[in-house]
Amino acid sequence: MSQGAAAQTPVNATYVTLLERLVIGLGGAPKVAIDTPQAVTVVTGDDIDQLQATTTGDIFATVPGVTIVGSERQLGEAFNIRGIGTTENSSDAARIVVNIDGQPKFFEQYRMGSFFSDPELYKQVEVLRGPASSTLYGAGAIGGVINFTTKDASDYIKDGHTGALRLKQTFDSNGSGTLTSAVLAQQINDTFEILAAGNWRRTNEIEKANGTPLSGSEFNSLSGLIKGTAHFGDNDEQTLTASYQRFNSQTDKSRYSQTGVMAGDPFGYIDRDVIDQTGVIKWSNPAADNPWLDLNLALSFSDTLNMQRNHRATPGGPVTNYPAPSTFADTDYQYRTWQLTGDNTIEWIGDGFENYTTIGFQASTQDRLVNFPPVGHVPVGTHPEGTENKLGLFVQNEFILDDRLTLLAGVRGDFHEINPTTAGLPSRSDSAFSPKLAALYAFNDNLSVFASIAHTQRLPTLDELYSSSASKTTSLGLLKERANTVEGGFAISGSDLLMSGDSAALKTTVFYNHIQDMIASNGTAVGVPYYGNVAEAELYGVEVEAAYDSEWAFANLALSVTTGNNLITNAPLTTVPQSKVVATLGGKHPEWNLAYGARLTVAANGEYIISPGDGKAEGFSTVDLFASWKPESGPLAGTQVQFGVDNLFNANYRENLAYDRSAGRTFKVSLSRQFDY
Repeated sequence: MSQGAAAQTPVNATYVTLLERLVIGLGGAPKVAIDTPQAVTVVTGDDIDQLQATTTGDIFATVPGVTIVGSERQLGEAFNIRGIGTTENSSDAARIVVNIDGQPKFFEQYRMGSFFSDPELYKQVEVLRGPASSTLYGAGAIGGVINFTTKDASDYIKDGHTGALRLKQTFDSNGSGTLTSAVLAQQINDTFEILAAGNWRRTNEIEKANGTPLSGSEFNSLSGLIKGTAHFGDNDEQTLTASYQRFNSQTDKSRYSQTGVMAGDPFGYIDRDVIDQTGVIKWSNPAADNPWLDLNLALSFSDTLNMQRNHRATPGGPVTNYPAPSTFADTDYQYRTWQLTGDNTIEWIGDGFENYTTIGFQASTQDRLVNFPPVGHVPVGTHPEGTENKLGLFVQNEFILDDRLTLLAGVRGDFHEINPTTAGLPSRSDSAFSPKLAALYAFNDNLSVFASIAHTQRLPTLDELYSSSASKTTSLGLLKERANTVEGGFAISGSDLLMSGDSAALKTTVFYNHIQDMIASNGTAVGVPYYGNVAEAELYGVEVEAAYDSEWAFANLALSVTTGNNLITNAPLTTVPQSKVVATLGGKHPEWNLAYGARLTVAANGEYIISPGDGKAEGFSTVDLFASWKPESGPLAGTQVQFGVDNLFNANYRENLAYDRSAGRTFKVSLSRQFDY
């Protein structure tokens, strides 16, 4: 990967900016972010360390177009990309595809987040914004795709060594939070390596910037990863990888509403035990001497289980013992998914051109389950059970002419069948179609332009079709969503600008998304279906990513401006985040391997207001500080010290897609040491 990235850095550049990082989730020829005809951001393990991320949501602090919806609570986070995504509407979770090592992750429950994991498990996270990635990852990815990649043993084992042990301890002042982490990497022989990682993370109640507690924000979680990789075949080019990841969070007497607490919150407190498991077995055969074969096959599973018990009106109050199927009864909510995927890339390279054709499939079955111990399965109108079977078939072709013109075309067909468990409800079968066309033209080594057009269709989820309540009926007549998106922009890069070997890059993307029959909740209306179709809606905006790196200094910039409207009512869409710019400026001392800097975040006024949130969503600005020291020689070699201050000036604000106000000033420090043997 590093060789691929280095091969495409600006001419004469010694340092690689974030826009020159290799993207692994687009298929076809190896390419870096600035050379893709869509908006892509790659977050590395070093970035995660620098941010000292406490939750997975912290990873995306500097990614344009991405907003974490929900709260600082560990179990209350969900993703929003370009105005698509909210924790209060399951349909948005289906509009953003989230994968761990290729296995889709999906969870929907009232007032819960949609993704449960720990940032320490990952070495890279890719954000592919917009629906152009629907070809490879599934129809309906209107917002985009987020790919999490877990760590490997080879990330830690240095040349000349057969193993490594890395220990890490972190502390943050707000909530007295701690992380204890250990990674053991071992090269068993020349062709087999294995990694074992474990993390224990805990915190007390977090304090908001206004001096009040973020009630129910304490948590205690354990997470771990076991991953083995074997190489075999000619030149050991084939690989077989098997991994198992487990996350377990226990929260006692925490807020029932993990996504945020509204004024006069009626939901109370509850004990939760969340177990999330992901397993992947993958075989890859690149067949370097055979242009007809570059094969990947993977079998994977996901199991997310939320066991909630002992509802109370107040933290110290008596257990209420609601009977099933009450929302507050002792309940197990579960999503269980199996998936089989395969793809093969055919390579054709001639005089002045390259062509890569990828053909693949994706088949999965997902069960949505509810259990009320010891009663068992009881029909719940607001959380219907059932099975959803999916089959996706796709082909993507990438043509590169003279290393200047890149043409990317793809098409995908998805076929769904949903079978509800509740007697009397009909099954639903449907199909979706997602074509795309993208182009990038490089005028020279420094300037390129790109454009794309994509159409995607999203089929209603089981929850959207069959949810009901005392005041609302099922939504059996829902139509599938249809989205047409046009994107375009330009990229500029250069080197030797301010000093020898430095590198700078800028990429600007403008997008327009027209959605027909958008699925949305019917809110508090009585006597209507739970969900309905909005005939027409639009989302449009601009994203800018810029970066500079050199021996002594670095800088990054992320700007996102998004607008969304319901074209029938002419009202703004309430899922659109505030416009925001994040600027990072830092310095380096190479002889000490020391880096430090500041991060400034400025947000505009929140036009789209969640009500009743904790105060108005007004414009705000925050400043964060960070520093890293990693000696490479002497007795401290292998040690890394990270220091940071989040919200330095204790800014008191509320983002417009959150109920709660901001967390207060937080000092963070982490110490890690790697032992090589």
